[in-house]
Amino acid sequence: MSTSTLLIACPDRTGIVAALSHLLAEHGGNILDADQHAEPPTADNELPPFFMRLAFDRSHMTLDDAGLRAALASLAQRYEMTWTLHDGTHRPAVVVFASKTPHCLYDLLVREAMGELPGEIKAVIANHDDLRHVADHFDKPFHLIPVTRDTKADAEAQQRALLEQYDAELVVLARYMQILSPELSADLAGRCINIHHSFLPAFVGAKPYHQAKARGVKIIGATAHYVTADLDQGPIIEQDVTRVTHRDDVDALVRKGRDLERQVLASAVRLHLQHRVLIHGNRTLVFR
Repeated sequence: MSTSTLLIACPDRTGIVAALSHLLAEHGGNILDADQHAEPPTADNELPPFFMRLAFDRSHMTLDDAGLRAALASLAQRYEMTWTLHDGTHRPAVVVFASKTPHCLYDLLVREAMGELPGEIKAVIANHDDLRHVADHFDKPFHLIPVTRDTKADAEAQQRALLEQYDAELVVLARYMQILSPELSADLAGRCINIHHSFLPAFVGAKPYHQAKARGVKIIGATAHYVTADLDQGPIIEQDVTRVTHRDDVDALVRKGRDLERQVLASAVRLHLQHRVLIHGNRTLVFR
């Protein structure tokens, strides 16, 4: 079976679903999964936004890729639609940024080795040498690019060159303890995922588990979000929490937090690679 996934966003109006269904049916496509969402009408009478994810079998379609894209472009013009079309046989290239903490990097590499990630991790880029052995164990290229305040611009130029070399379609910050410049963040908009070790927006900044312990929290969490120039303020893809008690010391909170970080980051990466995430302003719609 040859499948594709279509993501669309446009002003909501009558006939969008029918037009898309007709286009596919007319040319031999078979819808496998359809999910849609329309925002409530606004007080100013503007058309509210409409979003849709459509997965379909194109094995027997009479249109080739170029023909299908041309037909979609014509439909998009009629409905003021933005859209992306993704080939189900394509495995997006992923590059992972890391520093010294190994748990998220290990988890992503293990999941890829087990066939649980619909993408291919091409390389690991790190600002410290501590995790070279992890990349070596999984036979992944490892690139050490130290970063200081004085060398940040040059370091990011090297990173850009590597991302271009590997045709990276997704960058994952697996506890990469450097802040990307506004310029690099903008260039990677919508294709760079970070894991934050707290349930945003609470306990941002350094030592979140120490802050959590001091406040006597009853749950801790983790948040995966797209990177933007505003630190830890990008569109959120995935979050989760776990309960803690007064008996948990900081080490126990860190251990439980790492478990959450692994799960939340892997889930966010998988959702992105499966083309289940649409960004709208500073939030996301996730079609599960």
